[in-house]
Amino acid sequence: MADQVALQAVTGRELGSSSSRRLRREGKIPAVVYGLDSDPTPISLDYSDARVALSTDAGLNALLNLDIDGKTELCLVKELQRHVVRDEVTHIDFIRVDPNADFELEVPLVLVGEARAVANVSGMVDQAMFALMITTKPTSIPNEIEVDISDMEVGDTIRVDMLNLPDGVVATDDPETAVATALVTRSTLEAMRAEDAEGEEGEEGAEGEAAGDSDSDD
Repeated sequence: MADQVALQAVTGRELGSSSSRRLRREGKIPAVVYGLDSDPTPISLDYSDARVALSTDAGLNALLNLDIDGKTELCLVKELQRHVVRDEVTHIDFIRVDPNADFELEVPLVLVGEARAVANVSGMVDQAMFALMITTKPTSIPNEIEVDISDMEVGDTIRVDMLNLPDGVVATDDPETAVATALVTRSTLEAMRAEDAEGEEGEEGAEGEAAGDSDSDD
C-alpha cells in the first residue's frame, strides 16, 4: 500500500513568477494545496525534503501528512511541474483527501513471472498497458499492481478484468482492455517458415535421390 510520509510546509509566500524564482534560488518549491471544499492555499516547502518524500516506492502516489504551519493535512500530489531543461521540480499541486472516501488515481502495472511456454517457442509477452486507473480509499493505494504472466501461452491475452486487484481497489478502465499479449514475433515466424521450407526442400531432394536410385536398379 502507498507509503505515508510527513512533509513540512509553510504559508505566506508571495505570488508571482519573480517570487517563485526567488524561492527556488533559496532551495524551496512553490506549491498550492486545494480540495475538500476549502480555499486553495499557497505554500512553500524545502526542495530536498520534497524530493525525499516523493522518492519512496509509491512515487507520486505517496500519501502525505502535509504539516502546514502546524496543521496536518492529508494530501496527494495532483500535478508536478518540472523545468523543461534541468528536469527540476518547479511547482507542486497538492490535493486534500478524505481518508474515508474513494479517490481515483493511476497506478503502475508491472509484469512478474516468466512465461516459459512462450519463451520455448521464441515468443514474447507484449505489455500494452503500463498504468491502471483505479478507485480506492487513500489509505489503501497500492504502490503498483503486479500482473503474473507465468501461465501465459502464445495467443493468450490478459485483460483488465482478469487482474488480481488488492481488496478495496476497483479498476475504472475498460475491463476488455488488453494489458499483455503473448505472441510470436514476425522475425521468429519468418525464421520458422524458412526452416520449414528448408525441411521440405530436403525431403523433396531425398525423394528425388531415392527415385533415381530405383531407376538405376531397373
